[in-house]
Amino acid sequence: MPVANPEHRLIARSVLTEVWVCRKCYARNPKNARRCRKKRCRSTNLRPKRKD
Repeated sequence: MPVANPEHRLIARSVLTEVWVCRKCYARNPKNARRCRKKRCRSTNLRPKRKD
């Protein structure tokens, strides 16, 4: 279901795209993460999510 309100659309886009991705296990992490959230991984090798 598309978001009609422009303010809500900006909030939704930032939540969905401004994340870090672990290079080891490909888990999505919050934008303020310093290491992977997965218990078995805990890698510090993170990259920003691509903005295609």
